[in-house]
Amino acid sequence: MAHIAGIEIPRSKRLFVGLTSIYGIGRSRAIEICQKANIDYMKKVEDLTLDEEKVLREIIQNEYVVEGSLRTQVAMNIKRLMEIGCYRGMRHKRGLPVRGQRTHTNARTRKGPRFTAIKKKR
Repeated sequence: MAHIAGIEIPRSKRLFVGLTSIYGIGRSRAIEICQKANIDYMKKVEDLTLDEEKVLREIIQNEYVVEGSLRTQVAMNIKRLMEIGCYRGMRHKRGLPVRGQRTHTNARTRKGPRFTAIKKKR
């Protein structure tokens, strides 16, 4: 089982797809990493040798910000926006869409489930 950046890569998948299970690595970056390591990206993860696995691990650790440090970086960026009180920071605070989407309808993912007003009998 390939273990890179604290994540176990699925054995049965192709290498470039398996690397995407690491937070911060998408398909294009996974292919780029495989090319730097001189490994065929269509190779299955279970077919990797220990040396190839070691080379991949070193490239990812030394050249890319992934997993915990990237999550921390993203959280700190959001926190900074909220502290300076900019528009995007206020939207994060209020739990509303940040990137200009409409909120009159839609936006249920950010706003949460609908609540209905209880009508009072007269």
